Amino acid sequence: MRKFELAAVVAALLAAPAAFAQESGTGGQAGHMAGQGGPMPDLSILPQGCQDAIQQSGMPGMMQGMDMSAMMGGMEGMDEAQQASMQAMMEMNGPMMATHTIEDPDLAFHCGMIAHHAGAIAMAEVELKYGDDEESKAMAQKIIDAQGPEIEEMTAWVEENAGQQ
Repeated sequence: MRKFELAAVVAALLAAPAAFAQESGTGGQAGHMAGQGGPMPDLSILPQGCQDAIQQSGMPGMMQGMDMSAMMGGMEGMDEAQQASMQAMMEMNGPMMATHTIEDPDLAFHCGMIAHHAGAIAMAEVELKYGDDEESKAMAQKIIDAQGPEIEEMTAWVEENAGQQ
């Protein structure tokens, strides 16, 4: 797939929630009413304190309709490595966006960075599996080695501080 075709797919994926909102008549407020839109994004990459804060923020209604898995259909024509990379990005995107609904800015930061780092690790794993360039693979391993412990540190902070707003 050419770079501009891949860019078009990514742009379509990013625009899909807004397009869904327009089509569903919610005027950009996809899923604010119960039963509208698709399922909640999978928040399992986040610690329980982050998930609880997202639930308390009223986010479940806002994020419905952002079913990242439904967007996977736009990946026909991509090779296995491209699909794996896109899957890693989509699994990070929903939880990362959801963390920005958390009212406490410190908690939102930690939760957002946990999702971001988990996505970076997943993308680095794609590089290790499919990449050929040794320098790129070394960078991917460096990301995994650095960001795994950072996730642990931020998760410990969340466990100690979540709910103390």
